[in-house]
Amino acid sequence: MKKIHRGVRAAFLAIAMSGAAVFAAQPAMAAGKLTVSSPQDPGSWDPIDTFLVQWAAVATNIFDGLTYRGPDLKLVPGLAESWEELDEGKRIRFKLRQGVKFHDGEPFNAEAVKFTFDRLLGDEGAKGPQRSNYAAIDSVEVIDDYTVDMKLKAPDPVLLTKLAGYGAMIVPPKYIQEKGEENFNTNPVGTGPFKFVSYAPKVNVKLEANPDYWGGAPKLSELEYRFITEPATAVAELQAGRVDIVIPPTIPIGMIPVIQGDPRLELASVPGPTVDALRFNTRSGISADPRVRKALIMAVDRAAIVQSILAGQASEIASFQGELSFGYDPEMKPLPYDPEGAKKLLAEAGVKPGATVQIDIRGNDATMNEVVQAVGSYLQMVGITVTIKPYETNVLLNDIIPQGKTGAMFQQKWGGWTFDYDNTAYAMYHTGEKWNPYDSDPKMDELLESQRPLTDRAERERILREIARYAADKALEMPLYNTNAIYGVSKRVKGFVPAPDNRMKLTDVSVE
Repeated sequence: MKKIHRGVRAAFLAIAMSGAAVFAAQPAMAAGKLTVSSPQDPGSWDPIDTFLVQWAAVATNIFDGLTYRGPDLKLVPGLAESWEELDEGKRIRFKLRQGVKFHDGEPFNAEAVKFTFDRLLGDEGAKGPQRSNYAAIDSVEVIDDYTVDMKLKAPDPVLLTKLAGYGAMIVPPKYIQEKGEENFNTNPVGTGPFKFVSYAPKVNVKLEANPDYWGGAPKLSELEYRFITEPATAVAELQAGRVDIVIPPTIPIGMIPVIQGDPRLELASVPGPTVDALRFNTRSGISADPRVRKALIMAVDRAAIVQSILAGQASEIASFQGELSFGYDPEMKPLPYDPEGAKKLLAEAGVKPGATVQIDIRGNDATMNEVVQAVGSYLQMVGITVTIKPYETNVLLNDIIPQGKTGAMFQQKWGGWTFDYDNTAYAMYHTGEKWNPYDSDPKMDELLESQRPLTDRAERERILREIARYAADKALEMPLYNTNAIYGVSKRVKGFVPAPDNRMKLTDVSVE
């Protein structure tokens, strides 16, 4: 039995949003430079080295995957023109686009696809955070120059979407083999609409138009991403005209009126995949006791924080996902705001007034800093003294959290870009995962693993909802909110469509 996927058939989700066609042919002559402010330098441009949304914001313009998902969240062909499921879903055959070249002139073909996935699933991929997302893939077999079979260990209902981003971006075999892995980290080569020019760590990355791009040459001639960590600086640069777009999550709620009040600027806000929580150190300290964790959650009025600090640019969550996520349960409610109940639980757990907790946050996240100040005030009212410890983002994400060196609570911002709860829950709760430094729960592992091979959407959704309820019952985090993706845009920018997940292919954008 064959199941055919062609054209623009969506893999799992379609949300109606305005926007231009994804791959419209463009005039051969490109002109104009666009400058984008990004709050974070990913540190490496190799697709298998990163999970960061800010990597994807840039790299979507350098690399292509076999599939592509644009701002409308519909899945369409990318470097694969079509695909079909064979052997009852145990194999996917991809027909590849012909005539495509990497930026260095190397031809794109089936060997490049095989090399990409052999590398991702091999020793090199094991060094990075992406391999587990593609664990369903057993191997890739070359059928001919423009046909590959992807053999699966088990079905993965989100695989086609995963092939549109991050670790699955197709890379050039000859270039990597000749130049080496370290060189590729800082001198990336892909098949995308823009070519790499230069990279200055923590300063900028510069790109130029790829006039031979298979999807049509970009309207822009140059594209620069500046890494500006301070929100006030980014907005000031936008106002001064030295930056054309400021991308999420840079703009704090308090600075929205600044952009709205400038006649040269526009604010673009769309529902996004990003959720924020304060997760718990469940291994040591007072937060090792689930009663304490529940008390801390009950002590904080999250709805009031969303209303007063987020100014309607977010919605409260009961689990670590937003309402666009597959696995979201509209019947699930957050633990209620109940300071008296919180005091009782703390007393039961033997926690005396004056006990302290440390909350670790990203130092450049102005909105979270404000939120955590409010959290500290609420906890103070139930006898808990809060110390806030800001870290440089890369230090927090690559050292403090993965190594289990956090305080009692720590900020976790997660852009579940597949809009599927598995992508979040597996990374947060499965034993041995980078973002789960404290827990090893056989029941949770069993639940997470049981839903991955299922093709029955209803049953899989039931298990995902069970996972969310189990995590809530264990109080593994204090769920906070699902934020909108907020962009600041100069009015000289034309054709820009804000993406919920920051992954914007800027082929159709121009500047006046």
